[in-house]
Amino acid sequence: MKMLGQLQESQKKVEEAKNRMAGEYITEATSDNLLSAKVSKNGRVKEITINDELLEDKEQLVDYLILTLNKALDKAQTEFDAEIESVAKSGMPNIPGMPF
Repeated sequence: MKMLGQLQESQKKVEEAKNRMAGEYITEATSDNLLSAKVSKNGRVKEITINDELLEDKEQLVDYLILTLNKALDKAQTEFDAEIESVAKSGMPNIPGMPF
């Protein structure tokens, strides 16, 4: 019964971490700072800032959007995964054969 309680506590901590990360953000920008994107660690786009200069070149704007959003979302996913793994490991009982 103790192991079940530990698993339930671990699951609760994972859910709390997911909720917390919904309010934590990653911001990425192009090297020339003409565009930036802010995404939550759970992968939701929060904000995009575009310099007026980019509005004149649709193709460059689209390229920058794709590049910057993908970079921000990849970083957010990496941090999300690391946090969830850490939280899950900390609450898991020592079960032989489990990768934790």
